[in-house]
Amino acid sequence: MLEEHFNCVMVKSASSLGQGLRVHESARQLCCTQRQIITKTVATLLQSRKLSIVPAPMVEPRAWPPYLRKPGIIDATPLFESAMLQTPTGFTPLIRSEVHADPLTFIFHDKRILVREHDQALPDAAALALLDIAPHGLRPVGLWGTRYAQTSWTETDAAPPGYEWRGLRSLFGALPDDLLGVAGRAAQIAEWARTHRFCGNCGKRMVQAEGERCMTCPHCGHLAYPRISPAMMVLIRKGDAVLLAMHAISPAKRYTPLAGFLEAGESIEEAVHREVMEEVGLRVHNLQYFSSQSWPFPHSLMIAFTADYLDGEIRVDANEIADARWFGPDDVWPEKVAHVSVSAMLVDAHRPPGR
Repeated sequence: MLEEHFNCVMVKSASSLGQGLRVHESARQLCCTQRQIITKTVATLLQSRKLSIVPAPMVEPRAWPPYLRKPGIIDATPLFESAMLQTPTGFTPLIRSEVHADPLTFIFHDKRILVREHDQALPDAAALALLDIAPHGLRPVGLWGTRYAQTSWTETDAAPPGYEWRGLRSLFGALPDDLLGVAGRAAQIAEWARTHRFCGNCGKRMVQAEGERCMTCPHCGHLAYPRISPAMMVLIRKGDAVLLAMHAISPAKRYTPLAGFLEAGESIEEAVHREVMEEVGLRVHNLQYFSSQSWPFPHSLMIAFTADYLDGEIRVDANEIADARWFGPDDVWPEKVAHVSVSAMLVDAHRPPGR
């Protein structure tokens, strides 16, 4: 049951939807050490009743484009589904490569994905041949229904004729949510393979370990798993108001919940208290788990909470926060955005009617 808590993208209300937890597989690829640390922390918080799970809202999915309407892709989407970037239903991660006649191939260059210009389709065999990617350079991602997904990266800046390099964020709303979920996983695998060609300890060439997603050095035995960077997110409640902040370096200039990466040796709960104090000078209590999300920019694991205000006056760290204030039922709230991120889901779960 704990593993379900840890891996859930969101929790649906069983009383209203007649369904239990919806679990995805993305967190299963965490390296053992990182996974054990976070799992132990969640277990402790659940047992001490300092952490609970609350439902998140659902929105309707977008339609499939024609080039993905093929046999073998499972469309097991419920009546209402989150548009949050996440691993789709029917996806099975794979460690070992397989040979398939019509794979989904995700190719990356400089944190951009290769897509066809007129319909954002993934590259076909002819386009891949122009990139001169060796078969052993293609990494398995998994099976989406019966469609095999693989990924790689290239140093080639020039795209094949009729194709272009696009930032993954620019494809939000242009591609189906489920395809973007697989692409996000593929992006992290490709980046891990690109950045671990050589051992960080002795400099020798790394090789794929047998039976797990791990690069190993035959010379010194150093192991390198895909990097996962856990980050907390928290929405602070004070009566009927919530605290939202505009981050100093945010290109969107939008008010969002507070967020920050965990420090070495720090629990999620400790990170929440530290970040809140550092960024806005407040103390909080009554932490409640909201949801989690793998965020492939480039390898974050967002872990979202709500918390109640305890004491203190807002005092922002100007290096991190441009502005922070309370938003109540009578205030003008930030404009609604697509539910691609857990941040948008968290805000809208507390947005007053009509705001």
